[in-house]
Amino acid sequence: FYLHKETWNTGVILLLTLMATAFVGYVLPWGQMSFWGATVITNLFSAIPYIGQTLVEWAWGGFSVDNPTLTRFFALHFLLPFIIAGLVLIHLTFLHESGSNNPLGISSNSDKIPFHPYFTLKDVLGFTLMLLPLTTMALFSPNLLGDPEN
Repeated sequence: FYLHKETWNTGVILLLTLMATAFVGYVLPWGQMSFWGATVITNLFSAIPYIGQTLVEWAWGGFSVDNPTLTRFFALHFLLPFIIAGLVLIHLTFLHESGSNNPLGISSNSDKIPFHPYFTLKDVLGFTLMLLPLTTMALFSPNLLGDPEN
């Protein structure tokens, strides 16, 4: 941790952003559990001195969880993945500069190979192998994973 503060900090920010995306997505079905989940979690911000209640009402878009809250959470649920993608790139940049942490604490500089082209090709191959079946399924049998029709 002490040697790679930027990498660790971007990882924590990435984790919190992922959790925020999951939370605002949880609210989107707009059922009882979603409504009360949004009410309870957003009310946690009211514990912040001086600005807490204002922050909660700003997030709600009014004085209670209502339609403006749903609209804001939907917009956040759409926009946060783009922010996450940028944070992943920043995190990977820091990770490639400093190297990953070894749990044993043993330096393994003798075993290193360059990232490019070895791991770049490996990543491109993995991405292609995941994208190809997904695209094939979406184009040729889009209803395969859907609910059956009545």
